[in-house]
Amino acid sequence: MKKSELLNRIGTKLDMKRKDVERTVDTFIEALCEGLRKENKVNVAGLGIWSVKERKARMARNPKTGETVHVPAKRVIKFRASKDMKTSVLG
Repeated sequence: MKKSELLNRIGTKLDMKRKDVERTVDTFIEALCEGLRKENKVNVAGLGIWSVKERKARMARNPKTGETVHVPAKRVIKFRASKDMKTSVLG
């Protein structure tokens, strides 16, 4: 599903104008990013937990050439779905 489809579904269900729905969704995304930047973790009940983790530097192998390459350390965003979401989606 693309963002435009998500906005249309939310707008239809809540009987809201598209621009209001878009502003709401954009505000949610901004707040989520800000929370991850400041606190490294955002927990939304019924949806899941986003967190920032450190990945250590490592050696990897290029599958095409077989050459060993260095992969530097970096920060990544992880998402863990809530039990309610898993049950709703996966049954």
